[in-house]
Amino acid sequence: MSQPDDFGFTEEAALLKSSAQKFFSEHFTADKLHALVAADPSPDRAPTVQWDQALWQQMVDLGWSLLAVPEEQGGVGMPLVGVAGLVEELGKAGFPCPLLATLSASYVLAACGDAGHSALEDIAAGETATLALTNASGSWSPADTGVTASDGRLDGTAYFVQDAGKVSRLLVCARSQQGLDLYWVAANAPGLEVHQDAIVDLTRDQAHVVFKGVEAQWVGGAAESVMDAAFPAIWTLHAADMVGAGEWQLQTTVEYANQRQQFDHPLGFFQAVKHPLVNVMIAIDQAKSLVYNAACAVDCEPGKAAQAAHMAQASASDMAAFASSRSVQCHGGIGFTWECFVHLFFKRQKHSEMLWGDAAWHRARLAEILIDAAA
Repeated sequence: MSQPDDFGFTEEAALLKSSAQKFFSEHFTADKLHALVAADPSPDRAPTVQWDQALWQQMVDLGWSLLAVPEEQGGVGMPLVGVAGLVEELGKAGFPCPLLATLSASYVLAACGDAGHSALEDIAAGETATLALTNASGSWSPADTGVTASDGRLDGTAYFVQDAGKVSRLLVCARSQQGLDLYWVAANAPGLEVHQDAIVDLTRDQAHVVFKGVEAQWVGGAAESVMDAAFPAIWTLHAADMVGAGEWQLQTTVEYANQRQQFDHPLGFFQAVKHPLVNVMIAIDQAKSLVYNAACAVDCEPGKAAQAAHMAQASASDMAAFASSRSVQCHGGIGFTWECFVHLFFKRQKHSEMLWGDAAWHRARLAEILIDAAA
């Protein structure tokens, strides 16, 4: 099946994206984000989990957390290209919430087949979830998991767990006598300890989770093949988040450059400001095109999904670094201050660049795919 010319971006997908844009513009502007997560500028502040749970509940009521849950399990089952549009708006708002984590867990559970249906029904009922599969060195390969399973109980530690302080469930990869399996765990289960990490990104929280004989529900085996099937969707949505954050950086910086006067002209009058911002726009458009191409590949051409997702991630990571540097630089001296909103998205982008592998890592994986195909 070939990809449609419009990436399969239907009227329903367009309506979801525009409604999300309106939702965040009305309920969560950048000044509210700054007040929520950046009230304390102290460099030695303890890591905290700051988020608007009432606003998150409105998002749940709109059905956004169910978009990746198949209709058979009580969800919406929207094509990935539509979900990517929503996540793009989420990245543009920088809203702290477990939406991206829950969507990612949903794609993994859907790849588990029948064994994952019960957990998907939990998400359809309002549960939130995140993935816990990374070891201490940062590898998210299931084979490198630091958690073991025996008699339905988990022991060990999962690191770099995203939004662990906001979710009610964890989807854990653990090694058992049968191999590498996935388990569904309540976040408040006895023996489970969540230790918040101090990270640069103020819009997310990250933790390492310790399991000490924690009771868990088995939801699937062959974790490596399951994750291989789910990773393209996860990478694509992560790239969409970076695209949205990049759009905020560009729009905000252009507005500032048009308002700030220097030498009797707006900053945007000068080529040293104008040209870099045009290059940011080009980088965003390139990454955005690759994101929707990847989403459409997941929906229509699964055999090319991994290749397209690697391209999207690599492009979005490069764009995130470039847009971040130009947004701060073009704001001048105020761009380096805590009071300026720019640093929130700069830090979000820096976290995102490395979260699922940087641009070089994804290009290396892309090269492997292309070289293997040629061979």
